[in-house]
Amino acid sequence: MRSHFRPPSLGKTTMRSHFRIGSGVAMACAVSGATAMMTGICSAQIAYDTATDPTYSGGWLAGQNAGYGFGAWSFNGTDPTPAGQYQGMSSSSPLGTAWTLLNQSSTTGLANAGRAILEPGGLQVGQTFETVIENPVGYHFYGGFDILFNNATDNNAAGNNAAAIRVSEFNYYTSYPYWNINDANPGITTTLSSATTAVAGMKLDLTLTSATAYSLTLTPLNGATAYSQSGTYAGPINWVNFRLFDGVSSGPNDVTDNFGISYMEIVPEPASLALIGLGLGGLLFLRRRK
Repeated sequence: MRSHFRPPSLGKTTMRSHFRIGSGVAMACAVSGATAMMTGICSAQIAYDTATDPTYSGGWLAGQNAGYGFGAWSFNGTDPTPAGQYQGMSSSSPLGTAWTLLNQSSTTGLANAGRAILEPGGLQVGQTFETVIENPVGYHFYGGFDILFNNATDNNAAGNNAAAIRVSEFNYYTSYPYWNINDANPGITTTLSSATTAVAGMKLDLTLTSATAYSLTLTPLNGATAYSQSGTYAGPINWVNFRLFDGVSSGPNDVTDNFGISYMEIVPEPASLALIGLGLGGLLFLRRRK
């Protein structure tokens, strides 16, 4: 049996930050280079992509790249055998339409997906990476899933668990698996059960608070209590990697065994949003003077 994950150390409506704009105020988007124009919205997002983008309507394929601010999807590191589908689009999870990782073998199958963060230098201090995921409902001995935040150019292969920050669940000698976090320090077992986050999904928010420190919040979307942690990491973080090594899937809509991803984005911290607001105020002031 191959060790795809190292056992952890013992020890629908999504909310996004937008500025809605009326006529004559659209020019405010130019206040910051970290903004992007959408229809009727001045967005503070630095990067954004969603599984509902029409680009993915025909499936979820390697090399696809919708949204902005992220590199194309890579499935490198996915096991080529046994032959079968290791990724696809799902419409049956609590998340609605979602990118979905599928496993094909209970002993050797690894489904692997990742992409680059295109911000120069990777995720920056004061920025938050956010994603909503749906982890499997069913659990299997020596199986699990993780989210890796790496300094890398491609996905981590099977057995490679090195990452600046690793958020994982691995069912190893326990009947009630909990999420774990590995960073620059020994792994920490959280108080958040992956059974809880499987009910309606989970929102993950990772904020870099300095060049070596971060804060992380895992929020179950079923209303259960969120888990927050601060720690240290060795960056930079320029690649995000999702992996699944769990039960054999029956297809893209198998919520018992699949790992779903709804969307991902990067936004500035509130202080950065305040600066954009000040810039907007200045533009309005100049308009009045004219």
